[in-house]
Amino acid sequence: MRSVFDRELQDLANDVNDMGIKVDSVLVSTIKTLKDHDFVLAKTIYENDHYINAMENNIERQCFSLIALQQPIATDLRIITASMKIVTDIERIGDQCADICEIMLTNPNFHAMKTPSLIIRMLEKAREMYVGALDAFIQEDAELAKRVAGMDDQVDEMFSRQVLEIIALLQEEHTRTAEATDYLFIAKYIERIADHATNIAEWAAYQVSGEHKNMNHAAEED
Repeated sequence: MRSVFDRELQDLANDVNDMGIKVDSVLVSTIKTLKDHDFVLAKTIYENDHYINAMENNIERQCFSLIALQQPIATDLRIITASMKIVTDIERIGDQCADICEIMLTNPNFHAMKTPSLIIRMLEKAREMYVGALDAFIQEDAELAKRVAGMDDQVDEMFSRQVLEIIALLQEEHTRTAEATDYLFIAKYIERIADHATNIAEWAAYQVSGEHKNMNHAAEED
């Protein structure tokens, strides 16, 4: 029975990893859409978000089944609990990418304003956090999780700078108000991606220690 349970736990870890890789590819594609104003790719990301939702639902069913049928204790229960929590944040990161693409597709003049370079750097840093948080979970590395969470301050600082730059632009240039406002929303979505990466890091650390600590005191609920 234990060998069967171990295989089921490994299947769960593999599925979480597969979902994580899928959303990482979405993050990479979202960076490209913003760099190149690739609206075809943006449409693909937006329309395919439901596949990520389906992956989350499947993993949640696996977790509930393991709890109900195997009655796990101690470390096993921590793994299952962390997996359930982590896939929620992974799915939300996918949602944030879809939201960014929706903004691009909704404004017919979005192409008229070049994406600020700081926006790109923010998203690249948020992706770095996300990849690191997933690695911390898969490798059960609490120290890596802590380092990832510490990077959130860098994204917050870039977000604050970007807001100030866009406000200054709005004061000087009134013909691109809609586009500048769009980038304010996009910056906020990116800041939330970093927050979700921090959440993943928190649960990665919990999986190891059994203690859940808030590593992102500034995070707000969606």
